[in-house]
Amino acid sequence: MAVMSSLSIVDGKYDDDGRIKRTGTWITASAHIVTAVIGSGVLSLAWAVAQLGWIAGTIILILFSLITLLTSFLLADCYRYPHPVHGIRNHTYMEMVKNILGGVQYKLCGLAQYTNLVGCTIGYTLTGSISMVAIKKSNCFHKYGHEADCKASNYLFMVIFAIFEILLSQIPDFHELSWLSILAAVMSFGYASIGIGLSIAKIAEPGHHVKTGLTGVVVGVDVNSLEKVWNTFQAIGNIAFAYAFSVVIAEIQDTLKSSPPENQAMKKSALTGVTVTTFFYALCGLLGYEAFGNKAPGNFLTGFGFYEPYWLVDIGNLFIIIHLVGAYQVFAQPIFSIVENWACKSWPESKFMTKEYHIKIPLIGTLRMNMFRLIWRTIYVILTTLMAMIFPFFNSIVGLLGAISFFPLTVYFPIEMYLVQAKVPKYSSIWIGMKMLSGFCLIVTLVAAVGSIQGIISELKIYKPFQAM
Repeated sequence: MAVMSSLSIVDGKYDDDGRIKRTGTWITASAHIVTAVIGSGVLSLAWAVAQLGWIAGTIILILFSLITLLTSFLLADCYRYPHPVHGIRNHTYMEMVKNILGGVQYKLCGLAQYTNLVGCTIGYTLTGSISMVAIKKSNCFHKYGHEADCKASNYLFMVIFAIFEILLSQIPDFHELSWLSILAAVMSFGYASIGIGLSIAKIAEPGHHVKTGLTGVVVGVDVNSLEKVWNTFQAIGNIAFAYAFSVVIAEIQDTLKSSPPENQAMKKSALTGVTVTTFFYALCGLLGYEAFGNKAPGNFLTGFGFYEPYWLVDIGNLFIIIHLVGAYQVFAQPIFSIVENWACKSWPESKFMTKEYHIKIPLIGTLRMNMFRLIWRTIYVILTTLMAMIFPFFNSIVGLLGAISFFPLTVYFPIEMYLVQAKVPKYSSIWIGMKMLSGFCLIVTLVAAVGSIQGIISELKIYKPFQAM
């Protein structure tokens, strides 16, 4: 029934600005946030904590959850301008920056936001196929032994992932994605819980003993000094970017109905989403480190930190795939929207651009279909799939894109817009504190970017296109 209600359109119900009336609540917005934030990268946090150790790993996990929560609160108040409750709505992040900070920063925001969104959709295609391959390999290892040669190509699985995305991309907009985000959020809990459960089981094994430390991997034993530096940079970046969802926060807030005020509901959603995320991140990172120690794999479900029970590893990877299918849509919708709005404004008389056909789907409801939307979105999914095929190490590039976009989108723009919106006096204690926070996050971004570039260079040295994994 949730699918039916989300795909059907009730004629004649519009908001005061002429757009279709919003029906989202803080619960649906929380689901969008959890879907956007908790990715399969949660399963790599054990590796990140191993590079940093118990003290720094725990502190950085908590620190960036608080920074993300603060900046999401600032953005929630900027959804309407000049007043956070009675001002004019800003439907997108770019619109928010344009109306509050002006044209030049608006262009920089657009470049950072959409580069990040495109990069994430390519990365999700690759990561989804890796989990599909992991299921195939898991069954192979179970059948033939852990030392068997179970390599498999992930290109066919990328095509399968793309077919699902082409179908789901025909859901017209964010307002009708709530059911998919809730399903994806449930999947997030599922595979994170499986990772946590397997870690606890490994810790409880008789005679379990692995090497951990207050400062993580040991120079001269686990890594050399240069590797320790690069790995530390990458680990800090991984944790910082793991929380970032500001790239879609305005679009999520734009699904909320106007009563209670959107900023209040969004703050409640942000608090819920970040709290849930931090809980799972801490458990996966810290328990995973205790389970594997300084030898923690990059991803303990797809990297085979666990082989048995193989069926549970398979279920965990299936949950990852379903989650990534939903997360792809959450990140792709702003891209679809900006292109389609531009096309409709450029050719308002074209039926190809504007005419909608209502197609009744048995047991589901009525789907709004548009020919331009059908063709353009299909082409976009095909292009992102081709990019994932050509660059199978794209997750390292996504890490670099995350580093580049983290500072402007998660920290700089929210702080600058808040200072303008709230008319904070220059050199006041709040102004100085905000600027210091911005400076600290800029340093983190630069450090992580350097680590990501080094990772890309290392992978390029051994890069062999179209090779089985």
